[in-house]
Formats: sequence, structure tokens, C-alpha cells
Amino acid sequence: MHFPISGIDVSPIIPPLISLIVSSLTASAGISGAFLLLPFQVSVLHFTSPSVSPTNLLYNIIAIPGGLYRYIKEKRMTWALTLIVSLGTLPGVFIGALIRIYYLPNPRTFKLFVGIILLYLVYLLISDIIGRNKKIKQGNISLNKKFAKQATLGKQNYLKCFVTRLPEEAVVETKNISFSKIEYEFWGETYSFNPVSVFILALIVGNIGGIYGIGGGAMISPFCVSILNLPIYTVAGAALASTFITSIAGVIYYQILAVTPFSGHASVSPDWLLGLLFGLGGLIGTYLGAYLQKFLPEKVVKILLVFLILLVSSSYIIQFFTT
Repeated sequence: MHFPISGIDVSPIIPPLISLIVSSLTASAGISGAFLLLPFQVSVLHFTSPSVSPTNLLYNIIAIPGGLYRYIKEKRMTWALTLIVSLGTLPGVFIGALIRIYYLPNPRTFKLFVGIILLYLVYLLISDIIGRNKKIKQGNISLNKKFAKQATLGKQNYLKCFVTRLPEEAVVETKNISFSKIEYEFWGETYSFNPVSVFILALIVGNIGGIYGIGGGAMISPFCVSILNLPIYTVAGAALASTFITSIAGVIYYQILAVTPFSGHASVSPDWLLGLLFGLGGLIGTYLGAYLQKFLPEKVVKILLVFLILLVSSSYIIQFFTT
């Protein structure tokens, strides 16, 4: 099947199949999977024009509601975190779209930058997993102990099944909101973060998301887990929601730029049909990923996150020195 905007030929079965596999793995970590689909489109499908960025964002718009529904239904959405991240990423994605068109039609150099940043986040997550992060809050340790106890009960009650699920009382409740600190409670433990630092990070991530069409969850999620010491169970939904909002804005920005002199002679508008096919597979995959997340201990989710980010970061860095 030929896709005229992207100029590629591929079977219509391949995009939804690939996105289904990718998103079902990444949604449990609060990531839509767009950061893995972008290299697939560039390296495998040879879709390299600036249009690949909004096409990837279009995938997010269609795919994310599946997982988002699960998090909202189970009351594991940290709405205050979602709001702060969204406020930062929205202006950032517009700036990123302009940078992509004007200064980075060839993403080689910026891929190196993204690879280094992601590699640093991998280091933070690994340090957390092996216990080198001395700033982990006692509440987070307590949460992990609760999950271990719940897992033990699950094995006793369900014939030693290897998975368990969070109890019904494990929901997010916002306790306090101010300019200096936002507090919320999850499973009897209190967590907090500084909204200013999260806003600044989101602004930077929005730029990156606007350039490459990755939404930003791949960077927001590990930052919140490793630096802010927030449990992944409360971060995943917020990361997906902010990525969803950012992606809508990004697609709109690119579509507007496509009909203005800002686009120059570059292909800027998204490949709507290709993005739809990717999104349909992702819609099912993110729902499955969000459902599976509550069955996984936090350490398992973090290891999954390390593997996925390391895969992309190493790929970006290697490409810079080999192409």
C-alpha cells in the first residue's frame, strides 16, 4: 500500500501490528511507545521528512486514550502532576516544531543530544534499582513493602499465581496544592513535588517532543520516578495524559505551519492514514499495558523502562558515529 504524504510503501497490517506490540510493553511505564515507533519509521520505513514528527504525534492521539481510560477508571491519575506537565509542554512543543522545520530537517545531531540525555536518565534509574539513590523517601520504601506483602497474599489466595494486583484502596488523592509544593496520597503514603521544577522540565521536554514527535512521556516518567521519587503507579497515568495533550497541540501546530510560509519547501503535515494505522494498534496496546501495569512490582516496571530507553539512546548515539 502506498502512502503519498510519507512516500512509503508498506502493508497496512504492519503499522498497527508493530504499534500494538510496542505500546503494550511501554504503557505500563507511562510511555505511549512513540519514541520507539519513530526509529522504526525512520530506519525501517525510511520516512525521514519533518512530516514523521507530527505523524508520530498523531499516533499518540489515537493510541493513548486506551491506557488513559484504565488509569482514570482505577483512580490512579495524579491530576495535579498532569496539569503542571501539560502547562510546560504546550509552549515547548510549538517552539520544538519550529526548530524541527528550520534547524533540524536532518535529525542526526539532535539525535545525539537526545541519546545522551536518555542515557543519563538510564543511569538514574539503574542507580535507583540497585539502591545507590540515597534520597529515596521512606514512604516509597514502605510502598514497595506493601506491594511485596500484597504479592505474597496473592500467591496464597490464587494458587501461587506469579502476579498480583493493587488493592482497591490504592488510589491517588490530592492533599495540598501550592506554588512551592504539591502533595498527594497513594495507598496510605504521602508524596510531594515542586511544581516549578516540573514545569521547567516539561518546557524542555516539550521542545524535544515537538521536534521528534515523542510526546515527552519517555523523559517525564523517569525524571519523576528517579529524581522526584514518586511511585511509578502514580506517574504512568499523568505521563500518558500530558503526552496526549502535547500530541494534540503538536499536530495542530504542524498542520498550521504546513499551510503557511514557515514550512518552506519541506513536507510538514502529518501522514494521516499512516498515523491512523499506527494509532489503532496502539489504542489496544496502551489499554493492555495500563491493565498489566498494576500486576507488576515497581522494580519490574523500572527495569522495563531502563531497557526501552537504553535501546533508543544507544541507537541514537551509534547512528551519529556510524552515519
